[in-house]
Amino acid sequence: MTDYIDYKISSKPFRIIDLKVDKRKLKHQSLIILDVGHLPERTFYRRNARYVDKWAIIYIAGGSGTYQVNGEEKQRVKKNSLFLFYPGVSFNFGPEPGGNWDEYYFTIEGPRIQDWLATWLTEPDKVKSVEADDAHRSKIARIFMLMDSGVSLNADRAALLLESLLFELLESGSDSSNNAKNEASIRLLYDISESLYSPFDANKLCEKHHISFSTLKRVVSKHTGYSLNEYVHRLKVAEAKNKMLNTDKTLKEIAASLGYKDVFYFSRLFKKFVGIAPNIFRNMK
Repeated sequence: MTDYIDYKISSKPFRIIDLKVDKRKLKHQSLIILDVGHLPERTFYRRNARYVDKWAIIYIAGGSGTYQVNGEEKQRVKKNSLFLFYPGVSFNFGPEPGGNWDEYYFTIEGPRIQDWLATWLTEPDKVKSVEADDAHRSKIARIFMLMDSGVSLNADRAALLLESLLFELLESGSDSSNNAKNEASIRLLYDISESLYSPFDANKLCEKHHISFSTLKRVVSKHTGYSLNEYVHRLKVAEAKNKMLNTDKTLKEIAASLGYKDVFYFSRLFKKFVGIAPNIFRNMK
């Protein structure tokens, strides 16, 4: 661990850890952490900062200030805020005059970032409010420890852990109404998965969760990407794969236990979703 004191930036020692191994030694090339840093009680306000080809994730654990992209309206930063730096624009950021904030940063590169932007890391130019707990703080500490080890495998582990941390923090920042809806959806999908060994009864499920059939279809499609019928079939085929690998039951017995009276219809479903016929799949074990 290396500590620095630069009173222009912070009144307390801060910590910076660079990647200590050749990037070519890393196995996880899609996401690489180039350096991490902790700046407790940062006081320095930076203007016109630019990143040429790298990204940075900034987590503010305490204090307050502002973040501004390309001279647009300043956004408020407070405890448990997260924001990004990225190529092609100019940033002004830092604590308020006379104030400070507790900053953690992670400088990264790799094509995995584009996957995030296309799916769950939307609006990279916006400050995001998150809810960090002890588990999240423990992950931050572990990332620093892994990066400090100077071992290439640990640098790979740090990158994987950072992706997990970022995803969890952004999910924690969803508003309470969305959280409630997500919890209800999770319970609904769980009940579907628990009804595999019987013919699927949509009406009974709707009554239990006090929703309409159209809502049931919409929720399943939103959270799984499949229609209701296809999702149920896929769950049952996945369960059949486990039964075929771990029991000596015939395909007809397995299909019947999952609510399919026509074994030939179930065989067609199996081949559709797995890509091979059931007998070929069983012989592969």
